[in-house]
Amino acid sequence: MKSKKIKKKLFIILISGIFIIGCLVLIAYSRTWGKTDMEFNIHINEQLIRESVFGESPTFAIWIEDPKNGVTQTVFVTSRAGLGDWEGKTDVPVALPKWFEVIRAEKQLQNQSTNKNPTADAITGATPKPGYFTSRVRVTPGSKWICWIEMNLSGDFNEQYKEYDEVNKTTDEYASGQPALIYKAEIEAAVGNTVMPEIVGMCLLNTEDEKIIQPLKGITTAMDVFDEINIAIIKPKPRIIMPSSKAYGKGMK
Repeated sequence: MKSKKIKKKLFIILISGIFIIGCLVLIAYSRTWGKTDMEFNIHINEQLIRESVFGESPTFAIWIEDPKNGVTQTVFVTSRAGLGDWEGKTDVPVALPKWFEVIRAEKQLQNQSTNKNPTADAITGATPKPGYFTSRVRVTPGSKWICWIEMNLSGDFNEQYKEYDEVNKTTDEYASGQPALIYKAEIEAAVGNTVMPEIVGMCLLNTEDEKIIQPLKGITTAMDVFDEINIAIIKPKPRIIMPSSKAYGKGMK
């Protein structure tokens, strides 16, 4: 008699477990139904990192822009720029000049201060080690976007951008080396679409014409720090446990 009761309880527990798992699976699929992700895939060149003065991976930021109204959203930024962590320096404006301009505009739109921590933790991540890096943001199916990536590798000096300029007797104050490079691509959020961003210029502060993005000049190894890069529109994978906001950003509708 007892064995029958035990079997009955086990059967009920089993059925309940299957039911709960089934519900979780359905919820996971419902979360991704009719949705699309924009995925940024980057490979960081390990050899060039080792050859730089500091041997640290580059500082970079990823953001998307709505071509209809120019509104931007930061998808990911490395921690030094995102949290203002410059190891003793209060600010390093030459690191990512264009992104700093973009984040100021985003914060003003949200009525938030940028004085201390420019970004929320949700879009700020540890600086990736050399190798493959991926970040995603959820976007509306069929929407169109301009994608931007700005990258700066500290201490990658060359003949044009020296640590110490003997002629002008000046030192690179921030040891930034070659200026930040900026990549651009346009894409429609249709599953299967893939684009390869192209370098459209370098980013400088205090230029005579006040335009941050300038034509490339004297750039050498910096062009190969990201030796593989693409942006793809993918169908989100159903997940019973939702991924962290750091991986996806907030998304834009």
